[in-house]
Amino acid sequence: MASATRPATVRERVADSDRSVGRLLLVTAGALFWGWLVVSWVNRWLGGVIVPIGQPLVPPGAVETALGSIPGIAAYAADAAFVVEMTPALSRGTWLTVVITAMSLVLGFFIAVPLAVTRVYGRFSAWLSLAYTELLRGTPLLAQLFVLYYGLNLASYVPGSVSGVFARDVVWVAILGFTLNGAAYQAEYIRGALESVEEGQITAGRAIGLSKVETIYYVVLPQGLRYAIPSWTNEFVYLIKYSSLAAFITVPELYYRADQIASETFRYTLIFVVTGLTYLALVLTASKLMERVEERVAIPGLGTESQE
Repeated sequence: MASATRPATVRERVADSDRSVGRLLLVTAGALFWGWLVVSWVNRWLGGVIVPIGQPLVPPGAVETALGSIPGIAAYAADAAFVVEMTPALSRGTWLTVVITAMSLVLGFFIAVPLAVTRVYGRFSAWLSLAYTELLRGTPLLAQLFVLYYGLNLASYVPGSVSGVFARDVVWVAILGFTLNGAAYQAEYIRGALESVEEGQITAGRAIGLSKVETIYYVVLPQGLRYAIPSWTNEFVYLIKYSSLAAFITVPELYYRADQIASETFRYTLIFVVTGLTYLALVLTASKLMERVEERVAIPGLGTESQE
C-alpha cells in the first residue's frame, strides 16, 4: 500500500520544488527589474548622484567585455551593451507609463463608482450613465485622444498650477483621455459586481432604518467593490498596454522612447523585444499586486467551499 502511494508523493515533491524554483526566479527577476528602475529614477531626481544624468548605471563597455568572454553568449555581447546604453531613455519612458497608468486608474475609479451606482439604482441618471459608458466604450480610444489633443487642443488649456510638472503638458491630456475612457470600463465592471449583491440586503438595510443611499454606501458597495477586483485587475492591465497609444499624441512614454531609438538606430527587433519585456514585467507586477489586494480585502468564508 505504501509503495503504491510513494510515486505520487515523489511527483508532488518534485512539482512543489519546481514551483518554488520558478517563484524564486520570478521574484529575483522582479527585484532586479524594479531595483534598476527605482535607482535610475532616484538618480535622475537627485541630479545624477550615482552616474551622470543620461548615462546607464552600468558601463556598456564593461557589459560587452564581461559577456564577450563567456562561451555561447559572446555573440550577443554587443546587443546586450546596446540595450544597456539605451536603458536611461527606456527608464524615463517607463516612469511616464507608470504615472499615466496609476493616475488614470485611480481617477477613473472615482468617476466609475458613481456611474455604476446610478446605472443600477438610478432612474433618469441611469440613462445618463448608460450614454456615457456606451459612448466611451463604443469609440476607439485613439480617436478620443486625437479629439482631446488635436481637435480641442486641451494641452494649451492646462492650468499654470500643474503646467511644467511633466516635460510636456500633453501628458495631462493623455491622463484625461485614459481616465475618461477607463472610467467607462470600470463602471461596467463595478455595475456587474453591484448587481451580484443580493437584493434582499437592500431590503434588510432599509428595515434597520438606513436610507437607500446609506444602504448602498454601507452595505452594497463594500461587497460589490470586492467582487469587482478581478475585473478591475483586467482594466489595470489594459491601461498599462493601452498607455502606448499616448505616443501618438507625442507623449514621451515607453513606446514613444522605444520608437525613437529604433528609428535612429534601425534596430527595431531588439528594441521592441526589450520594450515588450518591459511591458510584460509591468503587467505581471500589476497582476501580483492586485492578487495581494484581493486576498487582503477578501471577506472571510465568502466564496469558499467546505472541505468535508
